[in-house]
Amino acid sequence: MTTVFIISAPSGSGKSTLVARLMASVPGLMFSISYTTRKPRGAEADGHDYHFVSREEFEEMMRHDEFLECAEVFGNYYGTHCGILEEARAMSKDLVLDIDVQGASQLRCKIPGAVTIFILPPSRQVLEQRLRARGEDREEVIERRLHDAANEIRNYQAYDYVLINRDLEESDGILAGIVHAERVRRTRIEDRIQPILETFHA
Repeated sequence: MTTVFIISAPSGSGKSTLVARLMASVPGLMFSISYTTRKPRGAEADGHDYHFVSREEFEEMMRHDEFLECAEVFGNYYGTHCGILEEARAMSKDLVLDIDVQGASQLRCKIPGAVTIFILPPSRQVLEQRLRARGEDREEVIERRLHDAANEIRNYQAYDYVLINRDLEESDGILAGIVHAERVRRTRIEDRIQPILETFHA
């Protein structure tokens, strides 16, 4: 059975780094590559970080109901294609989605059994430092991200887990631990106990 892990965070919280480390350290996971109309940043590559498409292409896909969820964030569309869930199931892998609060809200309705994880910065000051250190955004964009972060953080109670990213190594271990714990919890207890019982009748 495929478990879906939905991971959200305000921009600059370190989510992308933590998700990349999770994918590298925990086997049996598939990462859902979102579609977006924004331009690539830095070394981002099409098909690896995102599927970069035009606004016209994205809106055509919306008209054909091709997305599990989609939202407009900072003037750009982002969306999760419907086919990725079936692909993960066919490969017997758990699916990791890195999506914003709007998309997570849509997916909770469509995938009630999904595990939701919210990553927070330890403070507004730390978040601002991280946003400025990236050197990617203009001043007005940084201020807007900080404003939106406050609104996003108010949604923390809608998530199953809240991870405060104070230290990368610690947060890395906690995130991997959540995935392992959920896998154990969702494994049918009979499937784990029956082999043990059989050893007593050997």
